[in-house]
Amino acid sequence: MKEIKAYIRCEKAEEVIHELEQAGVKDITLIDVMAIGENIDMQHARYSFECVEKYQKVAKLELLCGEDEVDRLVDILQRSAYTGMRGDGIICVSDVGRIVKIQTGQEDMAALA
Repeated sequence: MKEIKAYIRCEKAEEVIHELEQAGVKDITLIDVMAIGENIDMQHARYSFECVEKYQKVAKLELLCGEDEVDRLVDILQRSAYTGMRGDGIICVSDVGRIVKIQTGQEDMAALA
């Protein structure tokens, strides 16, 4: 089991989600976040009084999948989120030890069905 997190430009989120859905992904979490650091797109940067830093609004996508799906989904994310400009984002892939579906008690891949 794997968890894929992608931090992408907000304006690319709709396109990326559409591509993932076309590829059969049914469950995606979308979160609005703020990115701070050297890799933000300065054309879209803003100043935050709370953070006292420059930040860029970013969309964070999270999804779970089997190990056999990781490369295909990462490729879809990379292609559909790409603009060629600084601040396009990053994709992180992590191992997941256990998943339990609250409603049924099903675990791991059965919990994703």
